[in-house]
Amino acid sequence: MTAIVCVSQSWGIGRDGALLFRISADHKRFRTLTVGKTVILGHKTLDTFPGGKPLKDRRNIVLSHRDLDVPGAEIAHSFDEAAALGGDDAIVIGGASVYMALLSRCDRVYVTKVDSDPDADSFFPNLDDNPDWRIESESETFEENGLKFRYVDYVRK
Repeated sequence: MTAIVCVSQSWGIGRDGALLFRISADHKRFRTLTVGKTVILGHKTLDTFPGGKPLKDRRNIVLSHRDLDVPGAEIAHSFDEAAALGGDDAIVIGGASVYMALLSRCDRVYVTKVDSDPDADSFFPNLDDNPDWRIESESETFEENGLKFRYVDYVRK
């Protein structure tokens, strides 16, 4: 599996149920990397999407302890079930608890690192401090709406 995430300098990903950053270039990269693929997400992440609807042009597997009826999505009731449904090519897209539970099954993480550090209440594990991960590639620094960011791809050692 793969994960994709946008993080602050302290690896923050969200606050009060919302993403920390809205960067259109990052959104385009997310779309390019996920269209036509299977994505795994938590029900709280689904709730943040427009209309609470699954992402178009992707197979959506939503994790929930409850029985949900979400047209265009499959519901998994456990991390093991989500991983089995998604298979090795699935992309984990959040939120924090889903990342934490499924990161051990991932062999690649696409990270957008933003050179900013707003208050966050949800975080992604710091891969720079984890000896199991190494940087495979790193882009130049880009800037959009005053935010500097770069794309860093990590692979499991």
